[in-house]
Amino acid sequence: MHGTVTKKGNRWYAVVYEGTDDAGKPKRRWISAGTRKADAERVLADLIRKKHEGEPLALPKGTLGQYLTERWLPVQESRLRRSTFDAYRRNIDLHVLPALGQRQLAKLSPGDLDLLYADLLAKGRRGKGSDNKGLAPKTVRNIHVMMNKALSDAQRKGLVVRNVANLADPPKLSAQRREDIKAWDADQLCVFLDAMDSQRFLPAFHLSAHTGMRRGEILGLRWGDVDLEAGRVSVRQALVSVAYEVHISDVKTGTGRRTVDIEEDAIAVLESWRSLRIEERGGKVPAKTDLVFTRPDGSWLHPDLFSQIFDRVVAKLDVPEITLHDLRHTHATILLMNGVPVKVVSERLGHASPAFTMSVYQHVLPGMQAEAAELFAEVLRQAAERKRGGVSGD
Repeated sequence: MHGTVTKKGNRWYAVVYEGTDDAGKPKRRWISAGTRKADAERVLADLIRKKHEGEPLALPKGTLGQYLTERWLPVQESRLRRSTFDAYRRNIDLHVLPALGQRQLAKLSPGDLDLLYADLLAKGRRGKGSDNKGLAPKTVRNIHVMMNKALSDAQRKGLVVRNVANLADPPKLSAQRREDIKAWDADQLCVFLDAMDSQRFLPAFHLSAHTGMRRGEILGLRWGDVDLEAGRVSVRQALVSVAYEVHISDVKTGTGRRTVDIEEDAIAVLESWRSLRIEERGGKVPAKTDLVFTRPDGSWLHPDLFSQIFDRVVAKLDVPEITLHDLRHTHATILLMNGVPVKVVSERLGHASPAFTMSVYQHVLPGMQAEAAELFAEVLRQAAERKRGGVSGD
């Protein structure tokens, strides 16, 4: 077997010679390899290697949709967290199948994926009530990561010659823009907490505001994770909604598993809540494995309902409209604007690194840097004055 690489238009192809047909004419297979010659050379080399090693070069027929839904997804279900698997399933159903589901798997090209990503960025929202706006770059990039994994598995199992996702151009992720981060100041947060005073789940919202914990982390908190004497809570699991069914899940990352210090007010609120739960249980103390924030009968609170309670209260207040997740941003922003080191804030939020925290809350840092510059200059002025005073006194 032999072949060559050639260019047509702005695309490179690996062209392999496969003998002659019944009429004696040469048979060649053209395989698109993208816009770079080096990629075409790698595809050609891989085909020749497979031929020499006795691997079949004829690719099985079938569409991308058939591969994803009949072969790939069923295998992933036992390997992924429920929430991740559900995200894969929804992204495939909503975004990949409508655009590329009927495309032959073996004929899928990097350009097909590039066009898919561009369309999703422009008008990717689907379904009832859609506003036809585009998906966020992060969401589209998550779809690319999923496709890359699926097509890498297809290549490893000989279903395709190459993983075209490696040659596609997913959107780049830039730091979140200032307008994407919404947060209250301290006065506005106090207005909200005062308005929550009559709500059953005030302690849960109070803890969320005072720790920056995520919704699922708050609702997944167990009494065994709460140390009221030491003044800290440990984040070990989360309560998540998958296809509207509620499940307990591990936290996302190693840094997500963390211990967060709480102060006297938060301790008092939790102590009062614990007393209420003991009363509701007829004097029986909750077990360490019991969730902290539940209904009176001990049943779990659905995460979506928790968000809806927040939204209904906020809608009645004279404060900027934010989401429940923005309480997390509020906690971080108030800390940063009052001089708490980025590393400490990063640890409280369970971020992967202080660098990530800085990228998210960079809009807060310029003011902090101005204060730091003024402080530095003031220190130098005082040092200069001391020096002048010492000289004049000699």
